[in-house]
Amino acid sequence: MSKSQETFNKKEKEKQRLKQRQEKAEKMQERKANAKKGKSLEEMMAYIDENGNISSKPPDPRKMKIFNQADMQISIPKLEDRVQTQVIRKGVITFFNQDKGFGFIKDLQTQESVFIHINQLSEPVKEHDKVTFEAEMGPKGLNAVNVTKIA
Repeated sequence: MSKSQETFNKKEKEKQRLKQRQEKAEKMQERKANAKKGKSLEEMMAYIDENGNISSKPPDPRKMKIFNQADMQISIPKLEDRVQTQVIRKGVITFFNQDKGFGFIKDLQTQESVFIHINQLSEPVKEHDKVTFEAEMGPKGLNAVNVTKIA
């Protein structure tokens, strides 16, 4: 007599495959039985209220705002279109290294530290001098330009 070609492991794998197929078929039957056929259009509609939130009921027409299409800005404005307002600020030089040619100004209004380079000075300065300056955004943060010493 010859030995059966099926081993115990093969029989177990076949049993698992059959069990998985049967479970899959049962889940499919359950989904078909519980599925709602065809929702109405009203059930599928979603509305946006006056605050921009999604809701299931239509917005109140009295709270609706009308916008002019020409006033809407979709992208970031070009650099030339932005309003350039250079505010003259006042500050105190907290640190200045004459040898290296740079330092920092503490803005008196915002209390933030602004970088200053020797090329932006109109006259020599030292620490604790009061100055006026304009702030400009540089690659690493705010830079002071047009720095003048206050007497």
